[in-house]
Amino acid sequence: MSNKKLKTFSLKEITDQHIGVVGTSKREIFDNELRLDLLGEAIRQARLDRKLTQQELGRLVGVQKAQISKLENSLTDARVETILKVFKALNAKISFSVEMNS
Repeated sequence: MSNKKLKTFSLKEITDQHIGVVGTSKREIFDNELRLDLLGEAIRQARLDRKLTQQELGRLVGVQKAQISKLENSLTDARVETILKVFKALNAKISFSVEMNS
């Protein structure tokens, strides 16, 4: 049996190495897509917690089922107004954070 230690890496180190460091265009695209994925998952989970179908949620929001599906699967850049309507229909609390780049 070998006594060699395995080298471990943080998620940041791996992301910096394989995607790019913060501030590069490739990293910005990756971070934006990740945020959209997380938003879509939050919508899906809130909908399921409320025991609603995509069609039922769409009716509450005033959009088609396909739009809810696209939001949940991060296939569209939705308007903020639509996202706010979705979370309001789900009776979910949301908060936004804005960071100013120096």
